Amino acid sequence: MHAYIRAVSVLSRMGAVVAILLTASAAIVVSQMVFLRYVLGASTIWQTEYVIYALVAATFIGSPYVLLEKGHVNVDLLQMAAPPQLQRILKAAAGLVGILFCALLAWSGWVYFHEAWEGGWRTETVWAIPLWIPLLPLPLGAGLLVLQYIAEIMKIFGGDA
Repeated sequence: MHAYIRAVSVLSRMGAVVAILLTASAAIVVSQMVFLRYVLGASTIWQTEYVIYALVAATFIGSPYVLLEKGHVNVDLLQMAAPPQLQRILKAAAGLVGILFCALLAWSGWVYFHEAWEGGWRTETVWAIPLWIPLLPLPLGAGLLVLQYIAEIMKIFGGDA
């Protein structure tokens, strides 16, 4: 149990590093785009699309780390007023709902990603990158989020609290 929790925590932290790098790269690309457009008067082609895809990818890939650090928005007024045993049950129930939602999201995202991969789909923009590239963070991030939810439930019932 402890090995699983540690392994998933490492994966979540690695996702956070990737999310930070994606966000930083998006900021650099926006700066480059502003410089090209307003200082040099040049047109930009791929920058806006890259920034959108990078920030969406950062959101999905970084979400397991946010769960690890208890950074998601919670409405836990009733839970905090409950006795400790009921609190554990409510936390576990919320985790199970999270697992169900994220597993469905990961599965449907994987189907969409696979269709784009097999079909050779491309974006309908001037850049025209393969669509599987911006679609991959959805099943990857949601799948990692499922693993992190499982680790969080394990922590509730005797893991590393």
